[in-house]
Amino acid sequence: MSGGKSVDVLDGHDVLDGLSGLDEQRRSWVSEAWRHVTDERLRELLIGLVGIPSPTGDERPLAEHIAATLASAGLRAACQPIDARQANAWARLEGDRTGPDLMLYAPIDTLTVGEESEDVPWIGPKLREDMRPAATVYDDLVTGLGASNPKGHAACVMMAAEAIALAGVPLTGDLVVAFGAGGMPTNARPGSDRFNTGQGVGCSFLLEQGVWTDYAVIAKPGWTVSWDEVGLVWFEVTVHGTHTYVGSRHRLPYENAIGRAGDVVRHLERWFAEYAERHTAGTVAPQGIVASVRGGWPRMAAVTTAACTLRVDLRIAPETTPLRAKREFTAALDELKRSLPGLDATVEMILAIPGTSTSRESWVFRSAVAGWEALEGRPHEVVRGNSGATDANILRGRGIPTVRVGMPKVADAPFDIDFARGMNTVSVREMQKLTRHLIRTAVDTVTRARAECEPGTAPEGATA
Repeated sequence: MSGGKSVDVLDGHDVLDGLSGLDEQRRSWVSEAWRHVTDERLRELLIGLVGIPSPTGDERPLAEHIAATLASAGLRAACQPIDARQANAWARLEGDRTGPDLMLYAPIDTLTVGEESEDVPWIGPKLREDMRPAATVYDDLVTGLGASNPKGHAACVMMAAEAIALAGVPLTGDLVVAFGAGGMPTNARPGSDRFNTGQGVGCSFLLEQGVWTDYAVIAKPGWTVSWDEVGLVWFEVTVHGTHTYVGSRHRLPYENAIGRAGDVVRHLERWFAEYAERHTAGTVAPQGIVASVRGGWPRMAAVTTAACTLRVDLRIAPETTPLRAKREFTAALDELKRSLPGLDATVEMILAIPGTSTSRESWVFRSAVAGWEALEGRPHEVVRGNSGATDANILRGRGIPTVRVGMPKVADAPFDIDFARGMNTVSVREMQKLTRHLIRTAVDTVTRARAECEPGTAPEGATA
């Protein structure tokens, strides 16, 4: 990488130039787009997103808001209904059709709902301020349900598209920005008419309806350029026992399914660590958890249940097929059965999304790395040990080379950062950096001829 150490001032911040390696024309286009990226506008976009509840399955009001906001900035925008409650949003800046098309993508649904009736007590004894769909500003930080993941990242995608439109950059390919419903790893919430409202359903629908590009960048947490990620399989383990009465425990056959389920959980917790160690490679370290337990009549503590069901999420590396994972998981239970004679447990695989990878020779990876290095002034830092899955698996699985770029987790805050706070707290300064990266990668891609983006053609400023 050449240069990269010069300092500029944008919106009151001293920043690395971030333009190293670009030719003069593209430097001018990127600089003009960056001029429209302000803390005030990023904060305004974010507060608007956080303030509209969008739990998985109920994203349509937010999708309508995003489409209207982008249309007001001059983009051809649309809300794309999936049903009466769920929808995507997308918008397009059209090029002259001589260059490649690029999608900047972010999901828009939150992992939790923001209402006591659904979240408590599973999230904790009560909802904190950051767990509700309302933004609170603490100087550089903004909190609120999904303020970082996914809504802070979605706001950066919106800002990037708006800035490129306002800058009037002449495009050769189309720039598409897309915001997908159902990006969280969840099935439907109570009251839904459809079972499949999560697990990338919005992204799949978007592609099926023809919103397609040559390359994609998904904005999700982690300040690095990720080219691969885990997939996931879900298992339902049913542990069988005898249905009996507490008054007859000492007189009748007694095999408590809940007690046996405890044996299974303890065994799996040990096995998950071994599994992760065996499958750690590239940037991924796939993990597993027992997520829920179901069994018995809460209203009737006098009797035992004949079955106790465990729900398991097992992450899988890109080279591990769902069937291979199922066989490994089943073998782990068979091992436990041998050590506990009489254990009766069955396994059903109930969900499978393969992990995926994009070639590091792909244009989108090399361009994104060039931008990262220009903004940081140092070689790209690969973050390893990842076990998070995103809609990048849907995009790559359909054949679109995709990389993931996002913001780091907030570490310096006037409150403790636990898992939920990490999802619900974002730094506007970091939003600036991510937005600048998205703009640079977009301009570097959709102002070229398609032949320039073939494998072996190095982006300007790239060292990877």
